[in-house]
Amino acid sequence: MQIVSMRSITKNFPGTKALDSVNLSLGEGEILSLLGENGAGKSTLMNILYGIHHPDEGEILFREKQVDIRKPMDAIHLGICMVHQHFMLVPAFSILDNIIAGAEPKFGPLIDRKKAYARVKGLIDKFHFNLDPNSKVSELSVGEQQRVEILKALYRDAKVLILDEPTAVLTPGEVDDLLEMMRNLRKSGTSIIIITHKLKETLAVADRIMVLRNGVLIRDDIKPAETNVEELAHLMVGHSINLDLHREAEHIGEVGFEVRNLSIVENGVQKLKNIHFKIHKGEIVGVAGVEGNGQTQLLEAITGLSSPDSMTVMLNGEPLTGDAYTFLHRGVVHVPEDRLSMGLVPDLSLKDNAILGHHDKPFAAKHGLVQKDKIAAFTERCIREFNVKTPNSDVLARALSGGNQQKLIMARALSEDSEVLVVAQPTRGIDVSASEYIHEQIFRYRDKGKCVFLVSADLDEVYQMSDRLLVLFNGEIVLECKPQDYSKEELGEFMLGARKAETDPA
Repeated sequence: MQIVSMRSITKNFPGTKALDSVNLSLGEGEILSLLGENGAGKSTLMNILYGIHHPDEGEILFREKQVDIRKPMDAIHLGICMVHQHFMLVPAFSILDNIIAGAEPKFGPLIDRKKAYARVKGLIDKFHFNLDPNSKVSELSVGEQQRVEILKALYRDAKVLILDEPTAVLTPGEVDDLLEMMRNLRKSGTSIIIITHKLKETLAVADRIMVLRNGVLIRDDIKPAETNVEELAHLMVGHSINLDLHREAEHIGEVGFEVRNLSIVENGVQKLKNIHFKIHKGEIVGVAGVEGNGQTQLLEAITGLSSPDSMTVMLNGEPLTGDAYTFLHRGVVHVPEDRLSMGLVPDLSLKDNAILGHHDKPFAAKHGLVQKDKIAAFTERCIREFNVKTPNSDVLARALSGGNQQKLIMARALSEDSEVLVVAQPTRGIDVSASEYIHEQIFRYRDKGKCVFLVSADLDEVYQMSDRLLVLFNGEIVLECKPQDYSKEELGEFMLGARKAETDPA
């Protein structure tokens, strides 16, 4: 029996047909993987099913009865729940309080906490989630927080669970746990739709695969046993993709960028402790670590965005001090980890976004006057060279897909002949085609003899792209190595603090 049927769903946004008469079916106890490039319509389709958007045409059936889903609460009442890529939890609350918020069982006018605890504990035990309902969310790992989000859905009797990029920030061990969790949910009768760009994980867990391209359904009958990663990538983008990220450095030269004795204490908590590393010219140094172990503080410190308690930075043998403006104009460019809150101003045009941080350069302003023609030409060059898909340079940044937003940020960062590229989460939530292009640009930058500092929660990415790896745990570098020295599973153990290096990092 089909638990969900979406028939001839069409959705238009200004200037774009996001979905063109798309059909989707989901069986009872089935795991369906929804694949497609950024902008292919995946999120739009799921947002329609969850009640965030409304279709211009088409209908939705739940258990073969037509339903009108106008808002997320309508979907939740039917048993359709969505776990978003960015978790919606209150860190100061316990697991129990986060799960029951808005759906508390009552004992007269009071919350029946005993009943709530018993139900939550029962779900934890049933699905082997290994959580204490009384633990604070702030004390949990990213993988554990994701389990809490899934528990919130199960507590609300989810019959259909939509998972948006569920493995984007998980270690290999946590990914394996999640996939096993999904299999257990399927056994219990829960139907799952997973949106992901991780094709290997799709093949490992899905019962059926569906591919969208440019808002059109390409196929919805793909069996994992009858396909492979290369074929799926081709179906998604319409041409072959090079999925091998690794490329040896052509020539590693002298030290170009060095950070010494970087320490930060925030509100009495040591966020970074005596961080020291070097990057040679023509080298990519990657940082692996579970999010929340000091990556944000590290990035902000070495790009001039914050003032640490102690730090010495050397650029080509000369001390570098000052704020973000100074760092940028001395040649340290930054691709931030959150492209929307830090990399772009969503409600400004592409032209305005293309010159952020470069507004005082000769091409942008002369004698205090804005050089509109030169800015337009610069933006068009960025769009052309980085293959940013957009109608024109006057559209707002928020109108672009995530992949195209990221390509614009990369184009801006690499437009100057800088010395150091500090790049965080370069391909988070981005399809294989855009990822391939961005990886190629990073390699080209490195091979010009530049320094690259790469921070990514995607262990596959940082493992395959780095010439040298640092593992960050609890604000300290606990391992420095060549990627080939350890397997990804072994690195995952270092990332979780379950293993320590035999010798101190060099």
